[in-house]
Amino acid sequence: MAQSIKILIIEDETLAAKRLERLLNDTEFDVEVVMKCESVSTSVAYLKSNPAIDLIMMDIRLGDGISLDILEQTDINIPVIFTTAYDEYTLKAFKLQSIDYLLKPIDHDELKSALSKYQKYINP
Repeated sequence: MAQSIKILIIEDETLAAKRLERLLNDTEFDVEVVMKCESVSTSVAYLKSNPAIDLIMMDIRLGDGISLDILEQTDINIPVIFTTAYDEYTLKAFKLQSIDYLLKPIDHDELKSALSKYQKYINP
């Protein structure tokens, strides 16, 4: 039996984070949201001490900065699915370890497609 996908959600809007977790749990994928971080600083601190994450679901704009800074401040190689209302960061996101770029409000089918891409990424 496959292990669950350990997911870190980085989102500064509590309702958006809860909705994303609900959507994730409503897919056929075995997922486990292990942590939700609301800022660049808490995300960097968490990733430096807890690198055992399989996938990051990351909003772009957070209260204390741009989440792309998290990837620049940590030495991680974890796939990312961006979840954001802003499309101007798409190109920069795909130059990083991005699997997909979902615009809010997150569509259930697009989320399932992004998780399928993740599965193909880790099991080529």
